[in-house]
Amino acid sequence: MKHVLITGGSNGLGKVTAVKLVESGFSVTILSQDLETTKAAAEETGCNYVIADVADHNALQTAVKEAVHTAPIDILINNAGMWIQGELESNELENIKRVMEVNVLGVIYTTQAVITGMKERKRGRIINIMSQGGLYAKAERSVYTASKWALTGFTKTMQLELKPFNISVDAFYPGALKSPDEKDIFSKAGNKRDMSKALDMSHVADAIAYACKLPDGVRVTELGIESLSY
Repeated sequence: MKHVLITGGSNGLGKVTAVKLVESGFSVTILSQDLETTKAAAEETGCNYVIADVADHNALQTAVKEAVHTAPIDILINNAGMWIQGELESNELENIKRVMEVNVLGVIYTTQAVITGMKERKRGRIINIMSQGGLYAKAERSVYTASKWALTGFTKTMQLELKPFNISVDAFYPGALKSPDEKDIFSKAGNKRDMSKALDMSHVADAIAYACKLPDGVRVTELGIESLSY
């Protein structure tokens, strides 16, 4: 049974993916920063859980070590992320900093925390959940797009760096997602919008679960998913 660690796993796509993976026979640990929400999600989905802010390097290292006590991490799903929009001069400095810390440093820190064990075992899979914003630019999304393009560069580099160790690094680029609990990434950032025709999270979770079932040594180089009606 492979052990999967999902960041941002207490709600949204992370939680939906956790359910899919548990149903498929994986052992899943979700990592989020709010104890009450994460504990409740773990009980609901049948997962283990650890608590950390992905942007807090020390707390993250401790959480990953705790997760490894259950079993070595075979698959890491870097799912945690934040949204920011608006003209650059309208973005508050603290919000800019926080988005870059979570969207970029959080992925780097978490990847760094798991790859030593993967290298030792000569196998593993890292799935980075970006967005279409990691491929295409739009006005009034400069900071968010910058964070996702940075993640694209990081992912492509890690694909090359970890290939000799038989570690797959998968790049997923979903479009706007419709959350079953109405806690989509836009609402969390205070940007309420009609998501009724957006991409159903279960479809993206199905694709992620498929990647998790692939044999070691097979990589999803790049996969974009979007709704035709949004």
